[in-house]
Amino acid sequence: MFYFEDFHGTKILKSDLLEEITAFFSTRELPDLTKLGTGRILSPNQTHSDNVEFVDERNEYPNTDGLILQNTNDAVYLRFADCTPLIFYDTVQKIAAVSHAGWRGTAQKIGVKTIEKMQSYPKDIIALIGPAISMCCYEVSEEVRDTLLATVQETEGLFINRNVDLKRINAQQLKEIGVRQIDICPYCTSCDNDLFYSYRKENGTDKRHIAVAKLS
Repeated sequence: MFYFEDFHGTKILKSDLLEEITAFFSTRELPDLTKLGTGRILSPNQTHSDNVEFVDERNEYPNTDGLILQNTNDAVYLRFADCTPLIFYDTVQKIAAVSHAGWRGTAQKIGVKTIEKMQSYPKDIIALIGPAISMCCYEVSEEVRDTLLATVQETEGLFINRNVDLKRINAQQLKEIGVRQIDICPYCTSCDNDLFYSYRKENGTDKRHIAVAKLS
Protein backbone atom coordinates (compact mmCIF):
# COMPACT_ATOMS: atom_id res chain seq x y z
CA MET A 1 0.00 0.00 0.00
CA PHE A 2 1.24 3.48 -0.88
CA TYR A 3 1.36 6.25 1.69
CA PHE A 4 2.71 9.78 2.00
CA GLU A 5 5.55 10.65 4.33
CA ASP A 6 7.54 13.75 5.18
CA PHE A 7 11.14 13.86 3.94
CA HIS A 8 12.94 16.83 5.50
CA GLY A 9 9.99 19.12 4.86
CA THR A 10 8.78 17.73 1.52
CA LYS A 11 6.01 15.22 0.81
CA ILE A 12 7.11 11.90 -0.68
CA LEU A 13 5.23 8.74 -1.66
CA LYS A 14 6.34 5.34 -0.38
CA SER A 15 5.12 1.74 -0.32
CA ASP A 16 4.91 -0.48 2.74
CA LEU A 17 5.89 -3.38 0.49
CA LEU A 18 9.46 -2.05 0.35
CA GLU A 19 10.84 -0.74 3.62
CA GLU A 20 14.26 -2.44 3.57
CA ILE A 21 15.87 0.30 1.46
CA THR A 22 15.25 3.96 0.72
CA ALA A 23 12.79 3.93 -2.17
CA PHE A 24 10.26 6.66 -2.89
CA PHE A 25 8.53 8.86 -5.43
CA SER A 26 8.50 12.62 -5.08
CA THR A 27 5.56 14.92 -5.61
CA ARG A 28 5.73 18.26 -7.45
CA GLU A 29 7.84 19.55 -4.57
CA LEU A 30 11.25 18.00 -5.17
CA PRO A 31 13.15 16.78 -2.10
CA ASP A 32 16.69 17.74 -1.22
CA LEU A 33 18.47 14.50 -2.08
CA THR A 34 21.63 15.57 -0.28
CA LYS A 35 19.67 14.73 2.87
CA LEU A 36 20.05 11.06 1.93
CA GLY A 37 23.54 11.28 3.37
CA THR A 38 25.07 9.53 0.40
CA GLY A 39 28.09 9.99 -1.82
CA ARG A 40 27.04 10.48 -5.43
CA ILE A 41 23.50 11.21 -6.57
CA LEU A 42 23.22 9.89 -10.12
CA SER A 43 20.62 10.33 -12.85
CA PRO A 44 20.84 9.16 -16.48
CA ASN A 45 20.09 11.00 -19.69
CA GLN A 46 16.66 9.50 -20.40
CA THR A 47 15.67 8.99 -24.05
CA HIS A 48 12.70 6.56 -23.91
CA SER A 49 15.12 3.72 -24.66
CA ASP A 50 15.26 0.22 -23.23
CA ASN A 51 18.88 0.64 -22.17
CA VAL A 52 19.64 -0.31 -18.56
CA GLU A 53 23.08 0.20 -17.00
CA PHE A 54 24.84 -0.78 -13.79
CA VAL A 55 26.07 2.13 -11.70
CA ASP A 56 29.86 2.03 -11.73
CA GLU A 57 32.63 4.62 -11.59
CA ARG A 58 30.97 6.71 -14.31
CA ASN A 59 29.11 9.89 -13.44
CA GLU A 60 27.20 10.11 -16.74
CA TYR A 61 24.87 7.57 -18.35
CA PRO A 62 23.76 8.73 -21.82
CA ASN A 63 20.80 7.16 -23.62
CA THR A 64 19.84 5.24 -20.48
CA ASP A 65 16.39 4.65 -18.96
CA GLY A 66 17.29 2.33 -16.13
CA LEU A 67 20.02 2.29 -13.49
CA ILE A 68 20.97 -0.68 -11.29
CA LEU A 69 22.48 0.07 -7.90
CA GLN A 70 24.82 -2.40 -6.18
CA ASN A 71 26.52 -0.26 -3.54
CA THR A 72 25.38 1.71 -0.50
CA ASN A 73 27.47 4.79 -1.32
CA ASP A 74 25.37 6.11 -4.21
CA ALA A 75 21.74 7.03 -4.82
CA VAL A 76 19.93 7.08 -8.17
CA TYR A 77 16.89 8.91 -9.45
CA LEU A 78 14.96 9.17 -12.71
CA ARG A 79 12.51 11.85 -13.88
CA PHE A 80 8.83 11.46 -14.80
CA ALA A 81 5.74 13.38 -15.91
CA ASP A 82 3.08 10.79 -16.92
CA CYS A 83 5.49 7.95 -17.77
CA THR A 84 5.57 4.98 -15.42
CA PRO A 85 8.28 4.85 -12.73
CA LEU A 86 9.52 1.39 -11.80
CA ILE A 87 11.56 0.61 -8.68
CA PHE A 88 12.94 -2.90 -8.17
CA TYR A 89 14.64 -4.54 -5.21
CA ASP A 90 16.20 -7.99 -5.18
CA THR A 91 15.73 -9.29 -1.65
CA VAL A 92 18.46 -11.91 -2.04
CA GLN A 93 21.20 -10.08 -3.95
CA LYS A 94 20.39 -6.83 -2.10
CA ILE A 95 20.54 -4.72 -5.26
CA ALA A 96 18.02 -2.18 -6.56
CA ALA A 97 17.06 -0.48 -9.81
CA VAL A 98 14.96 2.40 -11.09
CA SER A 99 13.58 2.36 -14.63
CA HIS A 100 11.55 4.72 -16.82
CA ALA A 101 8.65 3.13 -18.70
CA GLY A 102 6.86 5.46 -21.07
CA TRP A 103 4.81 3.80 -23.78
CA ARG A 104 7.98 3.12 -25.78
CA GLY A 105 9.79 1.65 -22.78
CA THR A 106 6.71 -0.39 -21.91
CA ALA A 107 6.48 -1.65 -25.50
CA GLN A 108 10.12 -2.72 -25.20
CA LYS A 109 9.44 -4.33 -21.79
CA ILE A 110 12.06 -2.30 -19.98
CA GLY A 111 10.87 -3.60 -16.60
CA VAL A 112 11.49 -7.20 -17.65
CA LYS A 113 14.84 -6.24 -19.19
CA THR A 114 15.86 -4.51 -15.97
CA ILE A 115 15.27 -7.67 -13.94
CA GLU A 116 17.14 -9.72 -16.54
CA LYS A 117 20.08 -7.31 -16.39
CA MET A 118 20.04 -7.56 -12.59
CA GLN A 119 20.33 -11.34 -13.08
CA SER A 120 17.58 -11.70 -10.51
CA TYR A 121 15.12 -14.49 -9.97
CA PRO A 122 11.68 -12.88 -10.44
CA LYS A 123 10.43 -14.49 -7.23
CA ASP A 124 13.08 -12.51 -5.31
CA ILE A 125 11.96 -9.15 -6.71
CA ILE A 126 9.83 -6.50 -5.03
CA ALA A 127 8.45 -4.15 -7.69
CA LEU A 128 6.94 -0.72 -7.09
CA ILE A 129 4.98 0.88 -9.92
CA GLY A 130 4.77 4.56 -9.13
CA PRO A 131 2.45 7.46 -10.00
CA ALA A 132 1.77 7.69 -13.73
CA ILE A 133 -1.00 8.65 -16.10
CA SER A 134 -3.85 6.18 -15.70
CA MET A 135 -6.19 4.57 -18.21
CA CYS A 136 -8.85 7.21 -17.53
CA CYS A 137 -6.63 9.88 -19.08
CA TYR A 138 -4.37 8.00 -21.48
CA GLU A 139 -5.84 7.69 -24.97
CA VAL A 140 -3.44 6.53 -27.69
CA SER A 141 -3.60 5.52 -31.34
CA GLU A 142 -4.83 2.06 -32.25
CA GLU A 143 -1.30 1.24 -33.39
CA VAL A 144 0.23 2.16 -30.02
CA ARG A 145 -2.55 0.35 -28.14
CA ASP A 146 -2.04 -2.83 -30.16
CA THR A 147 1.74 -2.62 -29.78
CA LEU A 148 1.41 -2.37 -26.00
CA LEU A 149 -1.16 -5.15 -25.69
CA ALA A 150 1.02 -7.46 -27.79
CA THR A 151 3.60 -7.45 -24.97
CA VAL A 152 1.38 -9.51 -22.64
CA GLN A 153 -0.58 -12.73 -22.87
CA GLU A 154 -3.56 -11.58 -20.78
CA THR A 155 -5.08 -8.22 -21.75
CA GLU A 156 -8.34 -8.19 -19.79
CA GLY A 157 -8.78 -4.91 -17.91
CA LEU A 158 -5.76 -3.27 -19.54
CA PHE A 159 -7.63 -1.12 -22.08
CA ILE A 160 -10.97 0.43 -22.95
CA ASN A 161 -11.25 1.32 -26.61
CA ARG A 162 -8.08 3.39 -27.24
CA ASN A 163 -7.37 4.12 -23.57
CA VAL A 164 -4.65 1.92 -22.06
CA ASP A 165 -3.39 1.28 -18.55
CA LEU A 166 0.40 1.60 -18.69
CA LYS A 167 0.84 0.82 -15.00
CA ARG A 168 -1.06 -2.44 -15.21
CA ILE A 169 0.52 -3.43 -18.52
CA ASN A 170 3.90 -3.13 -16.82
CA ALA A 171 2.57 -5.12 -13.88
CA GLN A 172 1.25 -7.83 -16.19
CA GLN A 173 4.60 -8.09 -17.96
CA LEU A 174 6.25 -8.64 -14.58
CA LYS A 175 3.64 -11.16 -13.43
CA GLU A 176 4.11 -13.20 -16.59
CA ILE A 177 7.82 -13.73 -15.84
CA GLY A 178 7.07 -14.70 -12.23
CA VAL A 179 7.31 -11.51 -10.15
CA ARG A 180 4.99 -12.04 -7.20
CA GLN A 181 5.39 -8.91 -5.09
CA ILE A 182 4.08 -5.87 -6.97
CA ASP A 183 2.58 -2.68 -5.55
CA ILE A 184 0.77 -0.42 -8.04
CA CYS A 185 0.34 3.22 -7.14
CA PRO A 186 -3.31 4.36 -7.39
CA TYR A 187 -2.51 7.98 -8.29
CA CYS A 188 -3.00 9.33 -11.82
CA THR A 189 -0.60 12.12 -12.72
CA SER A 190 -3.29 13.82 -14.81
CA CYS A 191 -6.20 13.50 -12.37
CA ASP A 192 -3.91 14.27 -9.41
CA ASN A 193 -2.08 17.07 -11.16
CA ASP A 194 -1.97 19.06 -7.92
CA LEU A 195 0.43 16.39 -6.60
CA PHE A 196 2.37 15.30 -9.69
CA TYR A 197 3.51 16.70 -13.03
CA SER A 198 1.62 15.69 -16.17
CA TYR A 199 3.12 16.21 -19.62
CA ARG A 200 -0.30 15.82 -21.23
CA LYS A 201 -2.36 17.92 -18.87
CA GLU A 202 0.24 20.70 -18.62
CA ASN A 203 0.76 21.01 -22.37
CA GLY A 204 4.24 19.57 -22.55
CA THR A 205 5.69 20.83 -19.26
CA ASP A 206 9.41 20.34 -18.83
CA LYS A 207 9.04 19.88 -15.06
CA ARG A 208 9.35 16.42 -13.55
CA HIS A 209 8.83 14.51 -10.33
CA ILE A 210 11.31 11.74 -9.53
CA ALA A 211 11.73 8.14 -8.40
CA VAL A 212 14.60 7.52 -5.99
CA ALA A 213 16.47 4.47 -4.70
CA LYS A 214 19.35 4.08 -2.25
CA LEU A 215 20.56 0.86 -0.67
CA SER A 216 20.80 0.74 3.10
